[in-house]
Amino acid sequence: MTTTSLSVNLNKVALVRNTRHLGIPSVTRAATLCLQAGAHGITVHPRPDERHIRAGDVDELSALLTTNWPGREFNIEGNPFHNLMDFVRRLRPHQATFVPDGEGQFTSDHGWDLAKDAARLRPLIAECRALGVRVSLFMDPLPDAMAAAKAVGADRVELYTEPYAAAWGTAGQGGQMAAYAAAARAAAAAGLGVNAGHDLNRDNLAAFVREVPGVLEVSIGHALIGDALELGYGATVAAYLACLA
Repeated sequence: MTTTSLSVNLNKVALVRNTRHLGIPSVTRAATLCLQAGAHGITVHPRPDERHIRAGDVDELSALLTTNWPGREFNIEGNPFHNLMDFVRRLRPHQATFVPDGEGQFTSDHGWDLAKDAARLRPLIAECRALGVRVSLFMDPLPDAMAAAKAVGADRVELYTEPYAAAWGTAGQGGQMAAYAAAARAAAAAGLGVNAGHDLNRDNLAAFVREVPGVLEVSIGHALIGDALELGYGATVAAYLACLA
């Protein structure tokens, strides 16, 4: 049994769908197949330009999870100073992951700088928590920043794992692993839960959750959906769950 939950990010399913006007592949069908295969939750990151996940997708997924999968988690990611809070106030997902993306940013590539952003994040985090929504802050693996994340009111941090993934199989792998383990220990010491995500895949995931202590949840999209094109959703989710176990 694994103690790390798998949340499947469906942005890339929506990206393919948006290239035509046929409604396929279906985001809700993808969610259903992943949940049937044992995924613990669904993640979406609706950006303001709707280049992949659209507002209607978020509503439909919220209804799907509430009606058919009440025990599974719905995690909505985004910048709380753009469009994220609109979804949080209306839908009250289980978790809101605050990500410091620019509106036209290609993909998430850095965590919050709390020395600059803490004052304006604090009231939005408090609002989420008052609505019963857990807040996770997207953070670089910097041990010294974890206490600040707790002080601003976060429940969890999501460690940005692209540097770890980029170092996988190189001489820098061990150093990156040690950095993430140190950040996770610092987060736990501050009273924070630990999530992780970005470029985790079937090659590097098992080692990460084995060596980085206390990872509660991984959010995986790009690699998982790429694998599903070859293996199917069910077999792919089963493979990722096996990595976590």
